[in-house]
Amino acid sequence: MRRVLPEPSCDATVESAYSAVLGEPPADRPWVLLCMVSSLDGSTVVDGASGALSSPNDSAVLLGLRRLADVVLVGAGTAAGEGYGPPATPGQRIAVVTRSGHVDVDSELFRSGAGLIVTTETTETTELAAAEAAGVDIVRAGREEVDLDVALRELRRRFGATVVQAEGGPALNGALAAADLIDELDLTTSPGIVGGRGPRLTRDGADVTSAFELVQLVVDDDQFLFQRWRRRR
Repeated sequence: MRRVLPEPSCDATVESAYSAVLGEPPADRPWVLLCMVSSLDGSTVVDGASGALSSPNDSAVLLGLRRLADVVLVGAGTAAGEGYGPPATPGQRIAVVTRSGHVDVDSELFRSGAGLIVTTETTETTELAAAEAAGVDIVRAGREEVDLDVALRELRRRFGATVVQAEGGPALNGALAAADLIDELDLTTSPGIVGGRGPRLTRDGADVTSAFELVQLVVDDDQFLFQRWRRRR
């Protein structure tokens, strides 16, 4: 791997490039880093999943950043579609965000005790009732829509989370962006055009312009670009 920014180097490694987050967490909520992969034309999936866009180095980046996180934040659709299970990092939690309240509480993720649910104050489903009966932790924030700002503060207060890694899908990313909650974007650009109608990095939410600065740029032998962007505040 070759690092272009900040200091050029021909012997960069995933371990050295992703050994720490890019800043200090805010006083009352966790540092939020968003880790995603996209094609050159902006799609985040091929045939409904991100795997075909990825590579061994990209997977190593994702797993390396996960080790820095206290909580992984993921939308319910992505958690189900990508087959999220218990985390490899001891003590780490996987927070599944769902407005509808429809989650598979019988999955290995929730049976392991590592999964928790983020939903609204008003959402009630048989799945949530079953989760409560089974002792699954539930964070409720917002009435009609999940209030991610409140939810993140609750993750800090209740579980001591200082670093949260968000992993999609696009609706969750869009909600985080609309609330200006993304402190760091770790983006892998896959060197291909995939066409189709796959979603972009973000979807829905209000139109918003957020300025980021490029802090690190690494390219590997397969022409994957590994970018680290920090929110300008």
